[in-house]
Amino acid sequence: MRNAALVLGIIGGLIAMLVGFLSYGYTEAVEYFGEVDGLAHQVENVELIRGVSFAAPLLAIAGGAMARVRALWGGVLMLVSAGAMLYAFDFNVFTMFPIGFTALGGVLAVAAGKPDEPKSHF
Repeated sequence: MRNAALVLGIIGGLIAMLVGFLSYGYTEAVEYFGEVDGLAHQVENVELIRGVSFAAPLLAIAGGAMARVRALWGGVLMLVSAGAMLYAFDFNVFTMFPIGFTALGGVLAVAAGKPDEPKSHF
């Protein structure tokens, strides 16, 4: 379970990084070029989008990397990342895989109470 959490967290974080680049770039482009009627409008909370665009991929990748040794900490980081992405970006076609991968990785890491190694977090 820890290996699956590791892989899901890292893959989810990499996809979240792509979503983050696009979201941050969108807010910058609308700020620089201005709004275009019927095409591009600025989001309500720009700071939230930019903050989550940066933090969520970091939390997902760090949580995935921790999942083998510190499964509880890694799982919590992945669940926080998935929750932040869900809150900031909502659930849509571009965010379903990063949210799903990081949430499932977080659940698997937290559920790894009896680890493959002798070190347990419970």
